[in-house]
This record gives sequence, structure tokens and C-alpha cells, in this order.
Amino acid sequence: MKRRQVLQGAAAITATSAVGLARPALAQKNNTLIFAPQTDLANPDPIWTTATIATIHGYLVWDTLYGLNDKLLPQPQMVGGHEVSSDGLTWKLTLRDGLKWHDGAPVRSDDCIPSIQRWGKRNTFGQMLMSVTNDITKVDDKSFEFHLKKRFAQLPYALGANGCFIMPERMAKTDPFKQISEYVGSGPFKFIRKDWVSGASAAYEKFDGYVPRSEPPSMWSGGKHAYIDRVEWHVLPDPATKAAALQAGEIDWWENPIYDVLPTFEKDPNIRIHVINTLGVIGVIGINHTLPPFDNPKLLRAIWPALNQQDFIDIVLGDQKKYGRPCGFFTPGSPYANDAGMEVLNGPRDVEKAKKLVAESGYKGETVLLMSPSDQPQLQAIAQMANALFQSIGIKTDYQSMDWGTLVGRRASHKPVADGGWNAFATTWSGLPVSNPGSSFPLRGNGAGGWFGWPVDEKMEQLRDAWFDAPDLASQQKICRDIQLRAFENVPFIPTGHWTTPTAFRKNITGMVDAPSAVFWNIKKG
Repeated sequence: MKRRQVLQGAAAITATSAVGLARPALAQKNNTLIFAPQTDLANPDPIWTTATIATIHGYLVWDTLYGLNDKLLPQPQMVGGHEVSSDGLTWKLTLRDGLKWHDGAPVRSDDCIPSIQRWGKRNTFGQMLMSVTNDITKVDDKSFEFHLKKRFAQLPYALGANGCFIMPERMAKTDPFKQISEYVGSGPFKFIRKDWVSGASAAYEKFDGYVPRSEPPSMWSGGKHAYIDRVEWHVLPDPATKAAALQAGEIDWWENPIYDVLPTFEKDPNIRIHVINTLGVIGVIGINHTLPPFDNPKLLRAIWPALNQQDFIDIVLGDQKKYGRPCGFFTPGSPYANDAGMEVLNGPRDVEKAKKLVAESGYKGETVLLMSPSDQPQLQAIAQMANALFQSIGIKTDYQSMDWGTLVGRRASHKPVADGGWNAFATTWSGLPVSNPGSSFPLRGNGAGGWFGWPVDEKMEQLRDAWFDAPDLASQQKICRDIQLRAFENVPFIPTGHWTTPTAFRKNITGMVDAPSAVFWNIKKG
């Protein structure tokens, strides 16, 4: 398959104004930042969905008790500090002064406790924290305590690195498997619900009542100063439109430009290219383990001999190969990335061997429904390459293209394919959560409590528990080798390579903070 077949039309991008954008130029509004996001904000509840776009939205609207700095270390954010008992079983967290909700009410312990509990039912690191927690009790309006069953030194990391957004009590008590219906936060920006049009736009305004921390901003920690009065998200229809709009100054920031346009942008004196997310992403083929034919691990293992990650990297990156590299089940460059079992991916590719293994696996010729997001070029490219891979080894496919919002809704279905279910889909996972077993949701083996695809693997869960209890980094790294070997055996998902994506913005935009997802504090528009 040729990459140009996937990304047709990119060569036609010019500096002319974007078709269909209103005049006067959108980006000329006074102190308003116009942002072209990766996709539509279809589901604005960052606890209910793992979609990256919802996390970006989350950090605009809500705050977290701790935040990671650029060294991946947790720092106090909403908390002023914490106290830990001598036996390590009681953690007392105290909120800092000045925290209040967008409706003017103060942030209280009564808000924090149900927020943590709701998050803890959905997030993989949160689930582990909750499993070692006897209870969380209120001390007073600004303080609350975790009472643990055993030591859990990674409590601040759990609360600061995994999207534990604190919401008002009434919202936090929403069933974690249902979406919230209002969006009041305490973060540096307010979500303007009346301006949210699913599929088209979203808007945020500076919250004048937000009190930033005094430390310099560093990733998700430090002072979150809102210098922009209003942030507008405009969901534009295709890469050519986004590129022309950025060149014409009609948008200020394109979150994830396709790689084909980077050479053009690098020559434009008004545009800057920068990698804000150095941890990048891992390309993923999500697998439904509950339905035939991928409820058969032998069939999944049969795919390995034919899988060439470089094919996926090439179809996504094109000539910009410097941004990509092959990978295993952990983010390259992280402390837990390793080479265990990698000969499965690094050895000579053998399509005929894969065909033979497919035939021997017991595969009965069932059709695989493969979902492809039409509005995300990178993911669409992954899906098209996956489709070609499956077909090349004798697996029948039904390739269905749909927008990302529709895909996100459908992948939550446990129904048979004929009733709206699915077998596989293309996505990416941000490098931070998949850098370790604690937060790597797609590596879980906890069935219905896990990520979409819901594999059941008791041994994987035991290895993960052992990682949490390991006394030092060397012990944790050894366990991660065993985890990766297990993943090659039971195939919770198929990794298709690692890459970073530069972001592109007008040169009058300054102060951008490097982070695993786009953040909007500290930014100024000249």
C-alpha cells in the first residue's frame, strides 16, 4: 500500500485562504487564541473517556491535586502539601488557599473525595490506588485522609499523572460509567457550554478567580497563568483546510499537522514547528477479545510474523522518518522499555509463515469489522495498513470508516458486531500512560473493568501487582520484561510503532509549555 493513497490531497496545500472559513480572519479577535484540535470534542467528560481530546479539554477546565513536572515527578498542585504517618498507611492532604469553582463556591474536601472515587473506578492507576485504600475520610473542609491497607508511595504520582480531575461534589457523584451533564471546574479556563457545537467548535474563557501557584510552569505543575482571554477550538474538515488557515493567520495553532506539510511550514517565516510532547505516542490496533475471531490468542499471535512496524511508521510519517521508531509495549526511552520478546517483531518478516499460523489457529473465516477514524489522518493511515495486513495473511475484513466521535461511542459497545459491536480499531496511546504498567490501561487483563477490548489475563494482573510492590527500580524493570513477554503471548493490543508529532503555530504565539497533551496556560499572543 502506498502512503500517498492514504493522504491524498496533501500536496495541494497552498498558502491561499482556507475554503469555507468566515471573514474577517478568525485569529484577529482581540486576545483570542484560535486552535485547530486533532478532532472533535464529542465527549467532554475526561473521566468517562480515555480520548486525548477530552484530556486536553480537562486540563483547561479542571485542576488536579498534584501535577507532573518535566522530570515526570509529582508536585503539589491543588494541595498545599501532605503529611504521611510513620507507618506509611495514612496520608493527609490539605488544599491550598484560594481554590474556588467557576460558580464562585469554594473547593472542599467533600468535592475531592467523590472525584477521586469516581476516577478510581475508571483509570487503571486509580483502580490500583483504590484497591489498597480502606477509605478516604474528611478531616475538615480543606483536609482529607487516605487510610491505606499497605504502603503506596506512588500516591502523588497516581493523582498527578493520570487525569484525576477534581470536580464539584454534585458532578463527582455521577456514575463513573455515565457522562457528567455539566462542566463546572476550578481550572484557569471556563468551558462556555453555549458555544460548544459537537462536530464544529468549543470555547473557553479565562477564569479571573483562578489563583495560580507561585512556581514556574512545568508540564502539568506550577503556576497555570491564563494570559489569553478566550480560547476557541475550530474543528476544520481536513488537513489542507487547516494548513491554509494557519498560513493565512485564520487560526493560531494546529495541534497535530500531518507530516507532509512540515517542509512547507519550516520555510514559512510566520510559522514555528515544535515538539511539545517528547514522549510521543504508540500506534495501537485495539482488539476486541470478547468476540470471535480475536477471542482466540493463537490467531492474534499468528499476526506477529507479518507485522512490520516500519510499514506503519512510514505510512504515518512519510519522509519525516526522524520522528518515528519501532517499539514494544512500553514507551521507548522510558525506564521500563526493554527488548524482551522483541525478536517477534525484529526478525525477518514472513507473510507465508503468518498465513500458515492463521490456518493452524482454528480461524473459521469470520469477518473482522475494523473501525477507521476518517477525521484523524494518522489513525486512518494505521487502520488502512492494518486492513492490508489482515487481508495479506488471510483474515477477512469489513473496513468501516467513521468520524472519531462515532468510533469512540461504538468501541464502548459489548454487543455482537451485527448489533453495533466491533472487532478492531486504530488509535494511539500517549507515551506517558503507556510508559509504565501502573498507568498503561491497554496492558490490563481485568476484563470488563479495563480498556476497550476487555482482555482477561490473571497472570498479567499478578505481574502488575508485583510491579507496584517491587522495592526498587531494578526489580520493577525485571517485572516489566516479564510483562512484555506475557503481552507478546496474549496480545492485549498490537503496537505499531512510536512517533512524536510536532505542533505548528504562528510565531506571535509565545510561552507554550511542553507537555504530553496541549495545555493553554502561560501562552501569550503578541
